[in-house]
Amino acid sequence: MDISKNIKYIGVNDYEIDLFEGQYIVPNGMAYNSYLIIDENVAVFDTVDERFADEWISNIYSELEEKEPDYLIIQHMEPDHSGSIMRFAKEFPNTKIVASSRAFGMMKNFFGTGFEDRQVVVSEGSTLSLGEHELTFIEAPMVHWPEVIMTYEKTEKVLFSADAFGKFGALDADEDWACEARRYYIGIVGKYGMPVQNLLKKAAALDIKTICPLHGPILKDNLGYYIDLYKTWSSYGIESEGIVVAYTSVYGNTKKAVELLAKMLEEKGQKVTINDLARCDMAEAVEDAFRYGKIVFATTTYNGDVFPFMREFINHLTERNFQNRLVAFIENGSWAPMATSIMKKMLENCKNLEYANTSVKIMSALNADNMEQLKILAEELCK
Repeated sequence: MDISKNIKYIGVNDYEIDLFEGQYIVPNGMAYNSYLIIDENVAVFDTVDERFADEWISNIYSELEEKEPDYLIIQHMEPDHSGSIMRFAKEFPNTKIVASSRAFGMMKNFFGTGFEDRQVVVSEGSTLSLGEHELTFIEAPMVHWPEVIMTYEKTEKVLFSADAFGKFGALDADEDWACEARRYYIGIVGKYGMPVQNLLKKAAALDIKTICPLHGPILKDNLGYYIDLYKTWSSYGIESEGIVVAYTSVYGNTKKAVELLAKMLEEKGQKVTINDLARCDMAEAVEDAFRYGKIVFATTTYNGDVFPFMREFINHLTERNFQNRLVAFIENGSWAPMATSIMKKMLENCKNLEYANTSVKIMSALNADNMEQLKILAEELCK
């Protein structure tokens, strides 16, 4: 895949993987992106998962034939991008390795060596000339590891963006970019909104024509669309109007309340997304919670606590700095309902949460009073 005459794609697709980072379902696989700039000097950007090292090395040779790269630029040390460094170092013993000082420390942890005899340490504003192509390095700590650097190539106006602007899915996956990029961002980068905001400020000063991330497609057209989404996601803003209902139900009574509320809301013209936390992809439910501006938590009191899947869900939200939302509660407790108070306690450190005035309390099964509470809650959520 040619990005331009001199910039080549040399990454690989992983169709074998079932869980990315051991937790995210990736039915359409993953892409581990790597790039090559061919100039007077040749630079390779990042490696790939070690399981695909041979395929990746073959890709390098297919572009360079017998020529050896001059530089291997390591932007991020997560093993899906750094896993083949040692294989590369043995294959190309004269190639210099370019990375942040922190990344070299991580290399020593991973591989037992920091490649001291061939390292080039770069930091914010460092430059490297390949000939016609001029590289400037940008520090991007905690997007989403502390050692991360990104690289701007000013001749062709390309930003090599490490894990930023990535998505789940192999490169041949026929799917909407935003859906899997959102799930990827919220799940993996979502905690680090402020560092992403800082990065976007740096990017705003650059003339960018192409973004080359370490996962997902190369972005060339309508870059403002992708950047605006990152601004919304990293500021914990509301991307779409709608109401998320996240619930657990033991014997179906809480589910009935959720379905009735959803029907009331839809009849009032509201978009409603329902997630059964015991059965859905948890990452999808978390994604929805950050996408929409209003959320209803509905669950049972269970062992003097909330139902385990709800506790897990709220933990995912608070870990990722959940904020700026309207929140409502439905609780079910046959003899000692405590779920609402427990959920509020779990959310107490979240910023800028507004709580609905109406809470629904079910004592085992729905009754007439609950029906009226649901009607009032629906009206409030529609304001």
